[in-house]
Amino acid sequence: MKIDLHTHILPESWPDLKEKYGYGGFINLEHHKPCCAKMMKDGKFFREIQNNCWDQKGRIKDCDESEVSMQVLSTVPIMFSYWAKPPDTLDLSKFLNDHIAGVVKDFPDRFIGLGTLPMQAPDLAVKELERCVKDLGLAGIEIGSHINDWNLDDEKLFPVYEAAEDLGAAVFVHPWDMMGKDRMPKYWLPWLVGMPAETSLAICSMIFGGIFEKFKKLKVCFAHGGGSFPMTIGRIEHGFNVRPDLVAIDNNINPRDYLGKFYLDSLVHDETALKFIVELIGEDKIVLGSDYPFPLGEHHPGKLIEKVYHYNKSVREKLLWKNAVEFLGEENFKSRSK
Repeated sequence: MKIDLHTHILPESWPDLKEKYGYGGFINLEHHKPCCAKMMKDGKFFREIQNNCWDQKGRIKDCDESEVSMQVLSTVPIMFSYWAKPPDTLDLSKFLNDHIAGVVKDFPDRFIGLGTLPMQAPDLAVKELERCVKDLGLAGIEIGSHINDWNLDDEKLFPVYEAAEDLGAAVFVHPWDMMGKDRMPKYWLPWLVGMPAETSLAICSMIFGGIFEKFKKLKVCFAHGGGSFPMTIGRIEHGFNVRPDLVAIDNNINPRDYLGKFYLDSLVHDETALKFIVELIGEDKIVLGSDYPFPLGEHHPGKLIEKVYHYNKSVREKLLWKNAVEFLGEENFKSRSK
């Protein structure tokens, strides 16, 4: 059994969003050759994707080859569109969420879905979150590491956290719109340096902002093994201890006390790093995540876990699927085959 919590999906096509909403900045697809499409932003190339990003049967074939039992589907972060006019982001979110729900409905034993929300308008976000869980049957939501100028401790986001807590909805935090990207034009550094920093920003914001104190039942998982957070927890704790006047202004609880209060995915690409985050966060709080179908992901999901914990079945099973069931909620698996 393997449940891959971190995978991305897109519809095969969607309307011209610039034409629909009356302004640019959105992503469109150009199917320029068989089984491939270019993601384009205002006529500029962003990324080429393959048909495994939208072809469910091809995706299932890939899962079968790597022995992945179920994928948890979420949109590609550039589709968040938090910068857009809230009604337009809501409209796009509904389109993407309906698509994911449709895929889950067609293959309920292979897929579970997470929705996307117009987070820049928390009132609209709460309504769409409720629709995602109550009407579409999604297990939770994927959100960005920040919402425009708001970090994840901003009190404007509290209604979304409260609603997620009340609904039992899982919250998967994915880095996006990386800090300092304008200073990193070469070497793919926004993805190699900016992304890990974004994830640490998200974790620190939620810890120091007291989010896990205010919303004790909130279930949160951070992508990419927590980014740079695990290796800098000593520095983070030391800063808390020596400069509480700067660090502990909203929450006076040691950040190390929150280790084990949230989940990380396993996407670290390194045996020592995987052992470290399991020891640091706890064997009950690490979930398999591959970032399928993108090149920075683990190309054989779970292979690293299986290698590192080859002789420890208990830990191996927790990381490969049991922790994901706990995070997403057992009720989301009751009617699904295993």
